[in-house]
Amino acid sequence: MSDLSIFDEFKFERKPVGVKFLLNKPDGISKLDKGLAFCEMLGEAQKSPPFYAARDNFTCMGPVVLGMEPANPIFASGQVGPKDGIYKEARANRRIYDYIPKLAGGTVRYVAFSPMDELTFEPDVLIITAQVNQADILLRALCYSTGRMITTRSTPVLMCAWLYVYPFVSGELNHFVSGLGFGMKTRGILPEGLMLISIPYDLLPMVAQNLRDMEWIPPLHRLSDEEKGDQLQKTVEELRREYENG
Repeated sequence: MSDLSIFDEFKFERKPVGVKFLLNKPDGISKLDKGLAFCEMLGEAQKSPPFYAARDNFTCMGPVVLGMEPANPIFASGQVGPKDGIYKEARANRRIYDYIPKLAGGTVRYVAFSPMDELTFEPDVLIITAQVNQADILLRALCYSTGRMITTRSTPVLMCAWLYVYPFVSGELNHFVSGLGFGMKTRGILPEGLMLISIPYDLLPMVAQNLRDMEWIPPLHRLSDEEKGDQLQKTVEELRREYENG
């Protein structure tokens, strides 16, 4: 198992959740005993023992983004969005079905969820619910050793596709603010204003190592306004001398 203990130091109010996409039924994990929307399963996993969900547990369009079934033509044609006041016309709503991230058909039959402190599998995606000051550190850890650009992708609907599937298929960290997704907001899954950060498996080791290596609170953030100006001037002067003597 990967060492994710560095994330414990944040003392998140809501537990990070590991998610794994499976073709075959997982061992040692119980099946969810009720029906939930895909986005609701994040909240369920934050307060429950590990579980897995099968097709019959989903009460939403989650199976479409998971490749378990094709999209219902009524939804895929864009007819629903205008009725709910989300899109002006069906043609605007239908466009999203051409770029919403989806898993290849038939490749996933089960999805396992586990709070980070009870993980028994290597997660495909680790989803963190953070305050803004915590997210600042996490997103900086993405860039610390690589200089990577911080980007975010989402749509007003089917936020589950961007929360779970997009990081997995793209290898890119994704993040957005709770309260923006129509389904998550309608179901009241999280208070507004929290940062949801999805880290794919191939970035997890790098982000964890950067969290171990970097200063979480940069020196300038610990200084008074006057001290910040003096420190910046001192740094620039040192670099100028190095440049002139180089």
